[in-house]
Amino acid sequence: MIVYATHAGGRYLPLAESLKLEPKALRGLYVNLTNRCNCDCVFCLRRKKIMSAAASLWLEREPTVAEVKAALDGAPWHVIREVVFCGFGEPTIRLAELTELLAYVKKIRPQIPTRLNTNGLGELYHGREIAAEFAGILDTASISLNAATAEKYFKLTRAAYGLKSFDAMLTFAEHMKNFVPQVVMTVVDHVTPPEEIAACRRLCDERGLTLRVRPYEDN
Repeated sequence: MIVYATHAGGRYLPLAESLKLEPKALRGLYVNLTNRCNCDCVFCLRRKKIMSAAASLWLEREPTVAEVKAALDGAPWHVIREVVFCGFGEPTIRLAELTELLAYVKKIRPQIPTRLNTNGLGELYHGREIAAEFAGILDTASISLNAATAEKYFKLTRAAYGLKSFDAMLTFAEHMKNFVPQVVMTVVDHVTPPEEIAACRRLCDERGLTLRVRPYEDN
């Protein structure tokens, strides 16, 4: 699926099926740009999720910008409360396409909030600062923190860049604060122990960042 909605129980549904299930409820519209990811998290649903062919987030190929725009043009905007770039891959890997599409959403639906769910390693991937490219087109950056130390982070995420990934992710979050209204760091409930969540909260407080503990099946 290129665009989809989420439902209770960790279900990902095409928008038409989502509308049949809940015709009037407001929902997020999720945009799936890539399967590629520069992390290999031990808890990732990519490894565990069983999905039907009609409701799979695994892409046979990466969609073009034109294909995503067409999907957005046909979206049921009267029940959309937010547009989220997420999926089963890391959206910032396709940075040019991501920012073009965020700008497109703001052009056609300026009142709809936009969110990016990211592992925060986009600056390592591209070898430069990228936060400024989200100015004016992104309302919320949700960045996966996962742990309070580099060693624990790497053990969980098995990030492609090793231990340096942790500090790079935090630096990216601080860069984003200069250009994006809301920057949220996330940990996953039931994956992150309570004492580690407390340590993550202290780390975020020290850096002026907001922590959110999200349910395991959330997106």
